[in-house]
Amino acid sequence: MDRDQTLAWVRAERLSLADLFDDLDEKEWAAASLCGEWTVREVAAHLTTSTRTTLWGMIKGAIRARGDFDRMVADEARELAVRFTPAELVAQLRETAGSARRAPMAARLDPLADALVHGQDVARPLGRVRRMPVEPALAALGHVLNSPFYGARKRFRGTRLVADDAQWSAGKGPDEVRGPVADLLLLATGRPAGLGTLSGSGLERIKATL
Repeated sequence: MDRDQTLAWVRAERLSLADLFDDLDEKEWAAASLCGEWTVREVAAHLTTSTRTTLWGMIKGAIRARGDFDRMVADEARELAVRFTPAELVAQLRETAGSARRAPMAARLDPLADALVHGQDVARPLGRVRRMPVEPALAALGHVLNSPFYGARKRFRGTRLVADDAQWSAGKGPDEVRGPVADLLLLATGRPAGLGTLSGSGLERIKATL
């Protein structure tokens, strides 16, 4: 995938997310997201870190979290959500929307996957429809399936994935999971939120792993 195209997709998604956050009221900012135990505000705070996390900051965070990566990321999001107001978080997201900087060890497509998936983490529990553009979503899905970070390789072993809203498929095996690209991406990143639109012989097995 072309670097400039990827950056353009990331910028567009971040600015769209900033628009979404701008439209939220106080109750929505405090609502639970689909992302673990994070609130919407904590998801917004996490999204600002993509272009701001430094190697030294990551090392210190890892030490405080005793080497637990998920805990480190969650602690950082909660700290930033307390330190900054919603308006300040939105401003930070807009300010670096087009930045090519990314967290240490993050791959080029990680910020795109992060923005696309966290957008759903926020929108769906609030009852807001957030369209996921198909081409960027396919690029993110392909990356997630090949990355060792998300657990998708193990999750989809022996399973063929088929999009029903795009000419796309991946994987091989006796089982199949079929559905919209957006919900395949959510499933690939370990989220059960899109299961209602998916079908296929491999679905029950994968559902049990989530």
